Amino acid sequence: MAPTLYDEKPEIGDLIEIFRGTYQHWAVYIGDGCVIHVAPSSEEARSGSRSMMSVLSDRAVIKKEELWDVVGTDQYSINNRLDNKYEPRPAHVIQREAHRLLGQEVPFCVFQGNCEHFATELRYGKAESRQVHRAVEVGVGVGVAAMVGMGVLAAAAAFFGSGSKERKNKS
Repeated sequence: MAPTLYDEKPEIGDLIEIFRGTYQHWAVYIGDGCVIHVAPSSEEARSGSRSMMSVLSDRAVIKKEELWDVVGTDQYSINNRLDNKYEPRPAHVIQREAHRLLGQEVPFCVFQGNCEHFATELRYGKAESRQVHRAVEVGVGVGVAAMVGMGVLAAAAAFFGSGSKERKNKS
C-alpha cells in the first residue's frame, strides 16, 4: 500500500485518498492541517462522505476542513498517481484556486463531477476519476459477459428446441 499520511507529511497540493470501503473519497491538502474537498452540503465533516447522500445528491459544496475531521478513522494516503501523466500546478496556484472556490455550491455527479474529479482538476487542471474508469470497465465487462451468456443460452435453446422438433417428426 502507498505510504500513509501517518508516515509522510503532506505538502500543499497533494491529493489525499481516503478509503471509505467500497469507494475512495478525495481531497487536496492546502496547508495548516487542512484539506479542500467537495461533499454534499448536508454532510458533516466527522461523518465524512460515507452517507448515501454522496451518491444521491446532485449538488455539493466545496469545503475546507481539518484533514483529521475528514479522514476520521478511515485509512488514507497521499496519492499523486497522475504526476506521471500531468504536470502538477504550482502550490501557490492550487492554494489560490482552492480559496477562490471555497464555499461554492457546484453540480455533483458520481460519474462526471465527483470528489476525485474535483481534486485532480485542482492539482492538475484536468478533471479525471480513475474510480469511474474502473467502474465503467467492470460494468462493460459484466455487460459483455451477460450478452455472451444470453447468446449461449439462445443458441442452446435453438439447438435443443430444433432437436426436439426433429425427434417429434421422426415418431
